Amino acid sequence: MTSSAAASSASSDFPVLEAQVAIVGGGPAGLMAAEVLSQAGVSVHLFDAMPSVGRKFLLAGKGGLNLTHAEAPELFRTRYGDQQIQAGQWLDQMDAQAVRDWAKGLGVDTFVGTSGRVFPEEMKAAPLLRAWLHRLRHPASGVPVQFHMRHRWQGWVGEHLVFQPTGQVGVTRVHARATLLALGGASWPRLGSDGAWVPLLAEQHVPITPLKPANCGFDVLGREGQGWTEHFRSRYAGHPLKSIALRVEAAVDPQGQPEGEARFERKGEFVVTDTGVEGSLIYAASAWLRDDLAQGPGQLVLDLLPDKSLDQVRSEVRWPRGSRSLSSHLKSRLGIDGVKLGLLYELCSPETIANPEALALSLKGLPVPLKSARPVEEAISTAGGVDLAGLTPELMLTQRPGVYCAGEMLDWEAPTGGYLLTACLASGYRAGLGILTNL
Repeated sequence: MTSSAAASSASSDFPVLEAQVAIVGGGPAGLMAAEVLSQAGVSVHLFDAMPSVGRKFLLAGKGGLNLTHAEAPELFRTRYGDQQIQAGQWLDQMDAQAVRDWAKGLGVDTFVGTSGRVFPEEMKAAPLLRAWLHRLRHPASGVPVQFHMRHRWQGWVGEHLVFQPTGQVGVTRVHARATLLALGGASWPRLGSDGAWVPLLAEQHVPITPLKPANCGFDVLGREGQGWTEHFRSRYAGHPLKSIALRVEAAVDPQGQPEGEARFERKGEFVVTDTGVEGSLIYAASAWLRDDLAQGPGQLVLDLLPDKSLDQVRSEVRWPRGSRSLSSHLKSRLGIDGVKLGLLYELCSPETIANPEALALSLKGLPVPLKSARPVEEAISTAGGVDLAGLTPELMLTQRPGVYCAGEMLDWEAPTGGYLLTACLASGYRAGLGILTNL
């Protein structure tokens, strides 16, 4: 029995709730669309499977809520890669400055950090979410949004949305003039984004790109193909690698020749884990690394001394060390010690370590073979989702007129740095305007 058939067999005897607009999902995209519609005088019923809304939004604010980024709009849009044209259409409606203005309208001032990232002055997500929900429930003008928590969407029966309320035997049926699905991707499922919507939309013949991890960590193969050795893992798991540069080499043609320049190269830091690597620098390169692994072997390349030239490193490695050990020599001449030194010995053969030229080359370009991306459940965000080609510019499904989609369930991805949240808000805003136009 399909999920729709199961919902049908359980729903026919229950009353129907009539709604102008039903929004399924209480994350940033769904809440933003609800605000657009509420302020325009449209009655909105918002449903979410969790006990409260905005759970992933709150989690994002634990270390400081990165709302958006202050870089130039032209550069900002390039962060969406292959989907930058479509994402740019959302940003036309709500860009980074509009996000800051929206927060200020809720009584939350923002500031630009040293990296260009934009944060609330208090750094926290909770005050912003509280003010937002208060405005949705008690708007100065417009219609209050009605929230239905602990309602898990089960699909459609005919034109009716079907929800299973937690702890109840019956179901809730909803007939809406327009529906917005803002159900998130599949990362952090304990917070509500579990990808359970995929088969429900697949039944409707909606084109969906398989969900996959984005802004994720990776497991390593190690030198012998067995991951980190116990020696390295026990000493360095949890240790940060700082003041390094990471490179993803150019793609190669069928003859094995590089096609142009490196696809990614940036200075930063990341953390060694029990099984591999994770952290901001890894996340920034994760789309290229993940896609390489989907097609075959993948690796990242580390420059352990990005502020020194290869000639400088060669000179220091070859400097006479007398009776000192190589480890002491590398520490005194190049500052290589701790986890950097451990990684060098972990990934280089004894022959490479003993050869000054090969050692210098490894210090400036240490290959780290990868095994796989970490599971999507652990990722910060999700790639894949509802194919943008299956949506109108207003984000309505061509296969299901009157049904719109927004947020992370759409097939786009972006790095961390405020780009994810901005696009979720902007797509919700765009979908809200689309519903208003067509309602």
